[in-house]
Amino acid sequence: AAWSYHLGKFLWFEDAGLRRQMSALTSATYGKALPHLDPPGERIEVPFEGTVIPGILRRPRDVTRPPLVLLVPGLDSVKEELFAMEQDFLKRGLATLSVDGPGQGESAERFPIRADWSSVITPIIDVLIRRADIDPGRIGLMGISMGGIYGPFAAAKEKRLRALVALAGPYDLSECWPALNPLTRGGYVFYTKSRDEAEAFERSKALALHGVLAAVGQPLLVIHGAKDRLFPPEQAERIVREAPNATLLMYPEGNHVCNNITYQYRPAMADWMRDQLG
Repeated sequence: AAWSYHLGKFLWFEDAGLRRQMSALTSATYGKALPHLDPPGERIEVPFEGTVIPGILRRPRDVTRPPLVLLVPGLDSVKEELFAMEQDFLKRGLATLSVDGPGQGESAERFPIRADWSSVITPIIDVLIRRADIDPGRIGLMGISMGGIYGPFAAAKEKRLRALVALAGPYDLSECWPALNPLTRGGYVFYTKSRDEAEAFERSKALALHGVLAAVGQPLLVIHGAKDRLFPPEQAERIVREAPNATLLMYPEGNHVCNNITYQYRPAMADWMRDQLG
């Protein structure tokens, strides 16, 4: 039900009041389900710039201090839709924390999209390391679509991140801008709090990894679909060329986020992260 509320307003911005109502229903409905999930979920709120970053923490059963994977959504994605991805990590003994960062889900009204995700991840890790039910020395991050660019931005400065997965992320959003469909462009206008597409395009220039990847020494798995029409595969190949410790997993038949072959990339991604975090 929560996912249906979310998809009902996906990339739809014509009625701000109704959109806010649908967003609230997404979070509230999923919140009712958290105690009944297997394993159950726990809502956490990380103090952040005068308010909070909300997240959903889930821990595998029968593991005392598991490693943890931060799950970062993409444009117009929300933490509540990541249940299936969480399951793949949880089955392998990894805890998950799905978050709504700036420009995402519950945080979208409070903060526009930003490039410097170290400012987001650092306070989250500061909270996590105080918990006794996860291993603070084994934290990874998996970012989806735009989340795939946020991860390297964070890891370049936040060295407590041990490993990264960039799933279908861009290298330079402004290079991809001309080919974006109108709905996606509208999403960037909304989530960057821009006046129009021209201003959103100018802000997209900050969402680029030029000069960033050399500082990302952590293991980085880049997953991409060769038939991705949103972010061309050349964007992924460029990330792998410039990051010192990167591996490319390119699926010839994959579309954006490889949503047409989830049964292939999700187990591979979770296995890789388990191996990196030990």
